[in-house]
Amino acid sequence: MSLVGKKAPLFSAAAVVSGEEIVDGFSLDQYLGEKEVIFFFYPKDFTFVCPTEILAFQAKLAEFEKRGVAVVGASTDTEETHLAWLMTPKDNGGIEGVTYPLVADTSKTIATNYGVLGGDYSYNEEGELQFTGNAIAFRGTFLIDKKGTVRQETINDLPLGRNIDEMIRLVDALQHVEKFGEVCPANWEEGKDAMEATKEGVSNYLAQH
Repeated sequence: MSLVGKKAPLFSAAAVVSGEEIVDGFSLDQYLGEKEVIFFFYPKDFTFVCPTEILAFQAKLAEFEKRGVAVVGASTDTEETHLAWLMTPKDNGGIEGVTYPLVADTSKTIATNYGVLGGDYSYNEEGELQFTGNAIAFRGTFLIDKKGTVRQETINDLPLGRNIDEMIRLVDALQHVEKFGEVCPANWEEGKDAMEATKEGVSNYLAQH
């Protein structure tokens, strides 16, 4: 079930911040009223597609920050594994140099509440708890506004990496909508025409394009 239009699920968990410090009780609540958040899940530390995405977010971090947007990553690995990966050089498969927070969802409850865990818990006929599927997160990405409401989400299967520039475009679109009250048509980018959410606005836009 989609979270769009709903409050982002609350959590408090261990995380690595600034690329080097483990903290307890990390929460997205700290950004309420202050910043939009790009909150993304990735499957596992020390894997293949994941470091390309994490480092791509880092490469574009200044673009998010100048828009007042926080970037936060999460996986079902432990905070100690996060830290070890962050301390590993890039040429050895690590993500050294990443400075935004990485949350440790070791209980898998955060991924479950966001609808991105790659499987389900159930009970068998003997009443024993079992898990069917992959007990790691899909590549879920959530754009959360300053009120804590999810405004956009995408969920990719494990082999399908994300386009970070698209995340920036969506941030621009959300901020444009909230600033000007206009809506953003297909393929809209910052600097292009938006339109009024009226029949006349749509007609005028289509006539000009």
